[in-house]
Amino acid sequence: MKKFNLLAILLLLLVSCNNDDTFVPQCETAYSLGESNITHSSATLHWQDDNPSASYTIEYGPTGFVLGSGSTANATEKSITITGLQANTSYDFYVKSICDANNVSILSDVRSFSTQPPLVVAEFRPNLSELNLFQGALKNLQPSVYTFEYKLNTALYTDYAHKQRIIALPPGESMTYNGDGLPNFPDNTLIAKTFYYNIDDRNELLGKTIIETRVLLKVNGEWLTGNYKWNASQTEAVLDNTGSTLPVSWVDNSGSTNNVNYKIPSDQDCFTCHQTYLNVTPIGPKLRSMNFSINGINQLRALKDRNYLTGVSDPGTVSVLPNWEDASQPTEARVRAYFDMNCAHCHSSGGFHNENYYEALKLNYETSFNDSNIYDKRWSIMARIQTSIDGYSMPFIGVTTPHTQALDLIIPYLESL
Repeated sequence: MKKFNLLAILLLLLVSCNNDDTFVPQCETAYSLGESNITHSSATLHWQDDNPSASYTIEYGPTGFVLGSGSTANATEKSITITGLQANTSYDFYVKSICDANNVSILSDVRSFSTQPPLVVAEFRPNLSELNLFQGALKNLQPSVYTFEYKLNTALYTDYAHKQRIIALPPGESMTYNGDGLPNFPDNTLIAKTFYYNIDDRNELLGKTIIETRVLLKVNGEWLTGNYKWNASQTEAVLDNTGSTLPVSWVDNSGSTNNVNYKIPSDQDCFTCHQTYLNVTPIGPKLRSMNFSINGINQLRALKDRNYLTGVSDPGTVSVLPNWEDASQPTEARVRAYFDMNCAHCHSSGGFHNENYYEALKLNYETSFNDSNIYDKRWSIMARIQTSIDGYSMPFIGVTTPHTQALDLIIPYLESL
């Protein structure tokens, strides 16, 4: 009896081995889910599994979505690029391995990722928030990841206002070295400068009063100007090129309360300063004005590392505009640097005040002293920089309070000539 049972079992196994109903291992679940190449609208999803040959179904949607209600995609490899995603959004995704129609794994564990913020919009939209220049609450002035925030060694004076400067280039484009002055900017470049006052310069945590954000856009080879005025609640800024005056009060580092009637320029005012031979042009972001380190990192090197600047291999080959506040520099260099940033846009070839260029002031830093006419016009300069009379003061626009600290340097220098 025992021999018969054993023989029956052996025959049954032999028959089973000769049938098509061979043992099939369970389709394994995907694991080690991850993501890469995340943009504002796409992401590459990838995973691992131990199946020798499988296809995959991916279900994804905003974080917390109900399984079965998400979007699906199919893949034959262990990765897939998903497009059409919403910017600045958190997503979940799951992967199901399919070994064959009748052998499907259970769902993988969930994996989450977030898309990048929306791209900068290089257009003059009605509201500043529509340009996507900033992330989070607008009043925090947190620049978008697609912008480059920069500083100038010697900066323009505007009634003691603080300024935030950013450049946004179109995706994949870069500025090109064109000497120590302005680089060549690609079309659809956006340059923005935001003017604000700290409530108290001794404690920036107390907040700020943001006045305006001036914008330059390069469109079809030409620069266009636009100005956004901030509302009182600091939640938005509206495109308004008419110009106005706004009283502002702040406490400086000495504890003194200051008051100015800040002048927001009109579109024509902007053109007055930002013109060269009647064409609008940027003023501040010259390479020599940015060629210094912040927190140990040279700004031109940082631009190169982000592929925002090409055509120059070593920032050391670019000249440096002196910092006018650096007492270790020669007095003449400091004064000329101040003139270059605050006055040369009008007092240079093609500038507003130099219709008769060869008899006028030439205040570019690179112009030699003998060719600058500073000596011949020193008394006029001294008179104009100490007043804020409309149509007479120097600078011509944007100053209602003379720059006392600069005068303490410039006046003795001019008197010594």
